[in-house]
Amino acid sequence: MESGKIRFDDELRKRIEGHLEHFDRRQEPTGERTPAAVALALTSGEDDQASFVITRRASRLRDHAGQWALPGGRLEPGENADEAALRELEEEVGLHLSPGDVLGQLDDYSTRSGFHITPVVVWAGRNCRLVPDPSEVAAVYRVDLEELEKPGVPRLRQIPESDRAVLSIPLLEYQIHAPTAAFLYQLREVALHGRATRVFDYDQPVFAWK
Repeated sequence: MESGKIRFDDELRKRIEGHLEHFDRRQEPTGERTPAAVALALTSGEDDQASFVITRRASRLRDHAGQWALPGGRLEPGENADEAALRELEEEVGLHLSPGDVLGQLDDYSTRSGFHITPVVVWAGRNCRLVPDPSEVAAVYRVDLEELEKPGVPRLRQIPESDRAVLSIPLLEYQIHAPTAAFLYQLREVALHGRATRVFDYDQPVFAWK
C-alpha cells in the first residue's frame, strides 16, 4: 500500500489468500437458522485501486428490502457456502466466477432475523462488468477498500434493546450496519492486515431484527 492507496494486483491477492489461509475462522452449527452466504467480491475501481462490491436491495424483496447488502442469499439444497456465494453473485450482479476465484472465508455470523451467514471472499478480477438484476438489486457500487481504513471505522454504539454494541461503517454517505458492516470490518482486519479480529459479538440495529 502506498499513501493509503490499495492497488489491485497479484501481490494483494497473494497477501489476502495467505491471511485467510492462516485464519482460524469461527464455524458454528446452523441450528434452526437458515444457512446463507454473502460474497465479498474484490475488483478494481478508479485508477486501478482495489475495491469491493456492495448493493442496495430492491424495495420489493421479502427480506430486508431497501437495505445495503453484499451479494448473497440462502443456500439451496446441496450447496455449500462457496457455491451459494458464486451463484448469488451471478444472479444479483451478473458476475460469473469459478471456484478458483474464491480466496477464503471469514467468521460465520448469526443474524437477529434468523439467518446463519458465511462470508466468502472472492477475487472478481480487474474491470469486471456488473449488471444488477432489478428484481433483486436497486443499485450496485464499487467502493475503494481504502474507505475501510479511514478514521471512524468502525463506529460502535450502545442501544437500550441490547447489551452488545451495534457496529456500523460510514460509506456512500450512509451508515452501513451489521451484519454487512461486520463482514467489511473483518475483511479489513483479517484479509488485509492478518489480524484475527472477531465480529460475531457485535449486534445489529433494531430495524434489522425482523
